[in-house]
Amino acid sequence: MPPAKKRTRSYDPAKIRAAVLAQFGNVRQAVLGLTPEQLVLPTRLGDWTVRELAAHVTMAVETVSRNLDREEPAKADLALLDWPFATAARAPGIADDTRRLADANPDLDALYASTAERLTKSLADAPGTRLLPTRTGALPLADYLVTRTVELVVHTDDLNAAVPGLDIPYDRQALAACTRLLADALAAKAPGGSTEVRVPPYAVVQCVEGPRHTRGTPPNVVETDPLTWIRLATGRTEWAQALQDAKVSASGERADLSVYLPLMK
Repeated sequence: MPPAKKRTRSYDPAKIRAAVLAQFGNVRQAVLGLTPEQLVLPTRLGDWTVRELAAHVTMAVETVSRNLDREEPAKADLALLDWPFATAARAPGIADDTRRLADANPDLDALYASTAERLTKSLADAPGTRLLPTRTGALPLADYLVTRTVELVVHTDDLNAAVPGLDIPYDRQALAACTRLLADALAAKAPGGSTEVRVPPYAVVQCVEGPRHTRGTPPNVVETDPLTWIRLATGRTEWAQALQDAKVSASGERADLSVYLPLMK
C-alpha cells in the first residue's frame, strides 16, 4: 500500500506575524545590553563575531520590508517546504553582506531600532497572500514569515551559545513554527512512513521508506527536544554527538537519521 498523501501544514498568519515581531524584540533587548567585550566574542558560525551575528539578525528580518517594497511577482515559484533546501547556495553572499552591514552600522542599537520600525510598519497592512520576490524564489508573505521564525530562533540559539549567560528567551509560537517547518522538511526529504519522529510538544512526523506503521507502538521512533532538533536540522549538532549526550533517543533499524541531516547547510 502506498503511503497516504500528507497534507501541507498550515500556520496561523496572525500568530506567525506576532511571533516574528516578538522574537526579534527578544533579540533586540539582549543585543542592547551586550558589552564591547561580548561583541567581539567568536561564534560557531565560522569567523563571525557576536557583532556580525547580531547584525545578521537584522538583515534576516529586513528582507521582509525590502521585499515588500519591491514589485510583486506574477506568480509564486517557491513552496514553503522547498525553502530549507534553497538557502545553501546563498551562504557565501550572505556572509559578505553580513560583514558589510556590521561594518557600516557600528551603532547596533540604531540598526535594530530602524529595522524594527520598518518591519512593524511594513507588516501593518500587507496581506498574507502578497507575493514576495525573495532571493530564493517568490512565495507569499505568510509563508515567508514562517521562514523568518527559523532564522530568528536559530540565530537566537547561536547568540546564546556564543555569550555565556545571555539566555535570550524563545517566543513559544516562533519556536513551534521553526520546529514544525524543519520537521516537515525532514519528511519531505525522506518520504515514507516507517519512522516516527517526535519533537514534543510541537511536532510529530512520519518519514523514511519502509513498512508503514499503522497502529500501536511504531517500530522505529526518534524523539528529541525542540532545540536539539533545530540544531540537528541546521548542522549545529552532529547526530552521533546528540545520541552520545542522550539528547536524542532512537530505537529501531530505521531510526538512524544521520544520512538525512543536516537539512540546512
